[in-house]
Amino acid sequence: MDELEYTPVTSGQYSDESIRTLDWKEHIRLRPGMYIGKLGDGSSQDDGIYVLIKEIVDNSIDEFVMGNGRTIEVAIKDQKVTIRDYGRGIPLLKVIDCVSKINTGAKYDSKVFKKAVGLNGVGSKAVNALSSWFMVQSIREGKTKIVEFEKGEIINEHPEEQSTLRSGTLISFTPDEAVFGKYHFIAEYIEQLLWNYVFLNNGLTIWFNGTKMQAKNGLVDLLQRNINGNSIVYPIIQLKDEDFECAFTHSSRQYGEEYYSFVNGQHTSQGGTHQAAFRESIVKTIRDFYKKDFDPNDIRQSIVAAISIKVTEPLFESQTKTKLGSTIMEPDGQSIRNYVGDLLKKQLDNYLHMNGDVAEALLRKILQNEKERKDFADIKKLAKESVKKVSLHNKKLRDCRIHYNSNDERRLDTTLFITEGDSASGSITKSRDVNTQAVFSLKGKPLNCFGLSKKVVYENEEFNLLQSALNVEEGVENLRYNNIVIATDADVDGMHIRLLLLTFFLQFYPDVVKTGHLYILQTPLFRVRNKKKTNYCYSEEERVSAIKELGPNPEITRFKGLGEISPDEFRNFIGSTMRLDPVILRKTSEINDVLAFYMGRNTPERQNFIIDNLRLEEDLVEDNLSTI
Repeated sequence: MDELEYTPVTSGQYSDESIRTLDWKEHIRLRPGMYIGKLGDGSSQDDGIYVLIKEIVDNSIDEFVMGNGRTIEVAIKDQKVTIRDYGRGIPLLKVIDCVSKINTGAKYDSKVFKKAVGLNGVGSKAVNALSSWFMVQSIREGKTKIVEFEKGEIINEHPEEQSTLRSGTLISFTPDEAVFGKYHFIAEYIEQLLWNYVFLNNGLTIWFNGTKMQAKNGLVDLLQRNINGNSIVYPIIQLKDEDFECAFTHSSRQYGEEYYSFVNGQHTSQGGTHQAAFRESIVKTIRDFYKKDFDPNDIRQSIVAAISIKVTEPLFESQTKTKLGSTIMEPDGQSIRNYVGDLLKKQLDNYLHMNGDVAEALLRKILQNEKERKDFADIKKLAKESVKKVSLHNKKLRDCRIHYNSNDERRLDTTLFITEGDSASGSITKSRDVNTQAVFSLKGKPLNCFGLSKKVVYENEEFNLLQSALNVEEGVENLRYNNIVIATDADVDGMHIRLLLLTFFLQFYPDVVKTGHLYILQTPLFRVRNKKKTNYCYSEEERVSAIKELGPNPEITRFKGLGEISPDEFRNFIGSTMRLDPVILRKTSEINDVLAFYMGRNTPERQNFIIDNLRLEEDLVEDNLSTI
């Protein structure tokens, strides 16, 4: 093996003075990704500002789990977050230590917090360090203590006082724009986070900005909130034990597998050993019950399941706790795999014996999946062979080096841009980060796939190649990119392409949308500049504001399409300041009805909708002139 040549560094002196020790807040602010994952601006549900909320609520949940306080109040106004619980309150002499000294907390004592979410003594300290303002108030045994911080530094320590308030902890903070940039909170993301807490904690009530959240049937309520009742093949099956709960059914309107998995109340969006144990155990139990060696994919195809497990001192793959790594159920030493397998073998087998109608419906669904798989077998084989051949000289996909299903710390930044035409894809390709950003180029408008079977995914070359690039055929578990961004022109044709791509994802891979991976790229409509400054404007209002800011006679350029934007300018739009609109499915959304309305055959209802919402070009021009 050739030896590597060593070249000494001569640009600086390496001496005692070169060594410095960062204090806790300096280290968190310098390396925030180590503590909260990616930063982001709030467009993605795993952006740092939501992790800050979760870290504080986790502490309140741990109090509830230990039997202290049944209500948590969360309020967000502008950029200020306030979280109040009614637990025991932080011991008053340790208030400062608990929010400003790393590796300080009660959760190291498993007798106090047996199955807590936060175990590293880091969460509230990270929130403190990454906030421009942070306030903690503890009310305990008739006394209260308040301390205020700025970027982790104490700015006001109030003296301990008598108090008639209910015991508990109140924390308020404002995430620091110096760290997160111009961020914004999306209420739907916070609501989903808080609803998951109440689904997993029977008897817990959470108030969010005055709205009450409460659940009575655990994971059954979670599934009922997230899937339409008309699409389930059989009533939701719920199985429970002291440390495990699952609820599942099969859907008649979607493909793949969809899981909501949790550990000690923490949403493990990337699954882990508990989810793998469930997937394996449900196959074995169903095979044994029907005494047939079904293909695992035929059993799990179209399953929608929620899984929750409680583990003493769980091991996660990162501070953001998105994937469980523990293999053992402490303290008895039984493996998670065997524990989940034994529970399903007993309880699910009993349930199917006692509910013959459900057993028959489940069998029909498995046989239907088997028939579809065999019918598509030849098509899928040819499609995969086609992908292998095309991938050798694939001009549609310019891939990146790091992927979402890897263990790289930058995996959350991985992005696939889906573009229209060679010019736009060429500009993005030249300006992208080759480590984390990939580009897939469409040729013309994709097929309207509404109402078609999944067979079209394998027969249509573009859909087949896109599916292969995403690695999403078997569901989102091995998705190759965290962010899938539709990047089209802001004109009628671009809007149409967006709608056709949305139809593709909602028809065949709705879990990609439900799990928050799909976005629309905002691209500037105007460039307004003078000799000193350049402003990129995404709306007419921003253009007017830029003209006022830059003074008389600035140069104004109207971008007609992505292909007109140079690679150098694209770097301003697809970097850390990239503007993304998340595609969010709200509770009331019924995918099939929405797609039928917009993408089905022309109907009087849709024609009337277009007429009622049509605005003439002259009206738009008049409105724009009136704003200048």
